[in-house]
Amino acid sequence: RFGKSLMLSTLDCLFRGERDLFRGLAIDKMDYDWEPYPVLHFNFGTMDVATVEGFEQQFVERIERAIESGGGTYNPTVTPATNFADAIRTLARDSGKPVVILIDEYDAPVGHALNDIEKAKAIRAKLSAFYGEIKNNVGDIRFMMMTGVTRFTQLSVFSALNNLTDLTMDDRCATLLGYTDEELEANFSNALHRHAEVMGLSYDDYREKLRWWYNGYRFARWNTTKVYNPYAIGQTLGVCNPAFSGSWSRSGQTSAVINYFTNNQLIEQDYENVEDISEEDLDVCGLENIRPIAMLYQGGYLTIKDFQDGVFTLGIPDEEVRRAFNSQLVQKFAEKNSDQYRNATCRALRQANFDTFFGNLSDLYAHLTYGPTESSVQEFSYQRILYVLLTSDGAFRVTAEDRQAKGRADLVAETPERVFVFELKVDGTPQEALAQIKERGYAEPYRHSGKAVHLIGLSFDGKTRRLTGTAAEPLA
Repeated sequence: RFGKSLMLSTLDCLFRGERDLFRGLAIDKMDYDWEPYPVLHFNFGTMDVATVEGFEQQFVERIERAIESGGGTYNPTVTPATNFADAIRTLARDSGKPVVILIDEYDAPVGHALNDIEKAKAIRAKLSAFYGEIKNNVGDIRFMMMTGVTRFTQLSVFSALNNLTDLTMDDRCATLLGYTDEELEANFSNALHRHAEVMGLSYDDYREKLRWWYNGYRFARWNTTKVYNPYAIGQTLGVCNPAFSGSWSRSGQTSAVINYFTNNQLIEQDYENVEDISEEDLDVCGLENIRPIAMLYQGGYLTIKDFQDGVFTLGIPDEEVRRAFNSQLVQKFAEKNSDQYRNATCRALRQANFDTFFGNLSDLYAHLTYGPTESSVQEFSYQRILYVLLTSDGAFRVTAEDRQAKGRADLVAETPERVFVFELKVDGTPQEALAQIKERGYAEPYRHSGKAVHLIGLSFDGKTRRLTGTAAEPLA
């Protein structure tokens, strides 16, 4: 989604000395010698990993194609790793120049097989043997670059190579991919102004909303510059609809990350503010017990929000990802048609149709299973699910733990016409929840908002873990 493949294709043409493709660009004015080198360009994305045998067949085909495209010859009687090593040495010898190696999505076959650990291990072993040949032939390599999503530390490309420069969080490369605000203005000014007019917004308001929707990714420790998702910008400015929308979940295999984890693993975390994360927490060391935070970060669901004293704070990048992420969680939790269920439930709340809203909400909680039994953990989980549901719809401005003078409302959801103040109780009653809202004044900041304000109490059974009581009334 950020143009890693396009970057490698550009480097491919650059190292082949195809200067005509770069006429008028910045590098055309630089003191670059344009000397051509032999290039081996591999792409391991979108491979069939349904079986190890299927992977092996496609692995051979990808390597054969890359070697022959680079000017070498593939020998079907030896292993892919041996073919790789032979190609490096032969191309370097015949051309009299070291070889350039480009590897796109080096990790994809393992990542796509994580639902079957033994299969993932078998694929990892094949890849490790292949990548191990890079170190064995380093003297014949001019330049090597690889891209991927997940840092699998047990792949030999990391353990065998001690001369790699990891650019993942390098401050120099913080804006290598994606668009900065300045780049967006310099290259898309006409399209931005046209879209602002279509949306009926002033240019300043439009740019602020555009940042909220698409400008949330930070890729470095100390360089705090954020970048826009280029795929999203291309879709948004190209279609030029009178509203922002999300294409993030359609631009990559994101749902596989969600499906890998259990409901319980996904519920018990506030993803807007994930604190005290070390850099090691973001690596995948073994395949058996992968941490959700690592996969969600590497899959693009989370990004760097802050870095202090050697630890990271992560959070959801922007509104596009927030809606896509929460929509996928609703589908996983509800075990039914996500869009239809979400739309009906959220529409009922927007219209203050509480009978329908409470009925659908009860059905959602009835589908859920949890591990923890402590009431405080359960209350957070119930609140988390409600937050996920309402934020996935996009029509609500939702605040969890809304801080007030006498405490915090569990959740507040706003639309242009209404405000809904929620309080949740485990082994309590909805009437107790409403009483707490009133006693502590959770709804008072909204009394003069010009909107209809509704107080909502929900109660849950600590043993059955179901929604057992509901109540709603207007702010008096």
